[in-house]
Amino acid sequence: MYKLYVCQTRIGPFFIAYLRGQYSVIFENESLARYSTPEQAAQHISGRDHFLVGGGIDTQYLGIPANLHFWENCLQQAVGL
Repeated sequence: MYKLYVCQTRIGPFFIAYLRGQYSVIFENESLARYSTPEQAAQHISGRDHFLVGGGIDTQYLGIPANLHFWENCLQQAVGL
């Protein structure tokens, strides 16, 4: 699994990771859902789909951006860009 993007929230980081041809939304080392593109993953975790995490917190209320430009790029950080 390759973590590509991260979004920090008040309950912890959410990642978009690439694994076996799909993009997964990861929270606390668990895959919440899989998508065809990282853009779809960001859009759905930001509010299109409702996920209950961290003891029943709905992800739509965490301020997760739908646009990947507002997520941190893990790969750029890893190589120091």
